[in-house]
Amino acid sequence: MTKPFGAESTTDDVLAGVYLAGKRILVTGVSAGLGVETARALAAHGAAVVGAARYLGKAHAATRSVRAAAAEGGGSLELVELDLASLASVRSCADGLIADGRPFDVIICNAGVMATPQGKTADGFETQLGTNHLGHFVLVNRIASLLKPGGRLVNLSSAGHRYSDVDLDDPNFERTPYAEFVAYGRSKTANVLFAVEFDRRHKASGIRATAVHPGGIKTELSRHMTQAATEALIRSINEAQQAAGQPPFTYKTIPQGAATSVWAAVVAAADEVGGHYCEDCHVAAIEDAEGIRGGVRPYALDPDRASALWAKSEEMVGERF
Repeated sequence: MTKPFGAESTTDDVLAGVYLAGKRILVTGVSAGLGVETARALAAHGAAVVGAARYLGKAHAATRSVRAAAAEGGGSLELVELDLASLASVRSCADGLIADGRPFDVIICNAGVMATPQGKTADGFETQLGTNHLGHFVLVNRIASLLKPGGRLVNLSSAGHRYSDVDLDDPNFERTPYAEFVAYGRSKTANVLFAVEFDRRHKASGIRATAVHPGGIKTELSRHMTQAATEALIRSINEAQQAAGQPPFTYKTIPQGAATSVWAAVVAAADEVGGHYCEDCHVAAIEDAEGIRGGVRPYALDPDRASALWAKSEEMVGERF
């Protein structure tokens, strides 16, 4: 067992005494928030970080702290362009990484959107499922050959997965009334199920996959939410917390929010986290009660559901992996 950490642990706490020289790690979404902090912490401990972002200009400005940490800690940072809402961009990014040929020790699928108005990606997918799941599904599978034996995939999910299971019959809300958080919940459940099936397919070669919930953090992710919607969400979380005998909700800092990502990526034992859902730097318990609270809903870890989502995702993107 690894050293116990918790909800208040930061990236620096988790990585204390860890040196990542020789490790190459891909992190998506490095233009703000958790992605920047994840990249900074890894580079500060010697890792060669490849940061992917939709807008390279924004990412270049946002990652000044990453480059400074890399210079001091012996790591490095390079940026690649990736728009997860466009499969043409995803495939172009993957093709570039394959052509480059350098392997990865870890892929951290950090980028995402939350509670967006109803819309579609460039390929006609519902925005949140298309961006959060299908874009990463294509990217990761196209570059899977670059993952070293012993490598890991870390998918950022959310306690928001508790809003909804995936809907394999109507993934794009063509017959279902659209609701922002139901769509978000579907996409975050998909992130967990993708990790479960990827782990099943690759663990024999020593590659493991896990999903993590970073916690509630004030970042650009919530930019589509009004103040009233945010307050209503926190009220509902506190009701669920009270029902479970847990303390009220508190926001995490960004370094606390990114801690579970780096813990699952380079600190926790592979067998401890592989095929699981993690929160607060530990593997979460299965918790089927309603409401947004700690724990993981059983449907998000269902291996049959994971296999079915994989097949549906292949059908939607027009590629088999």
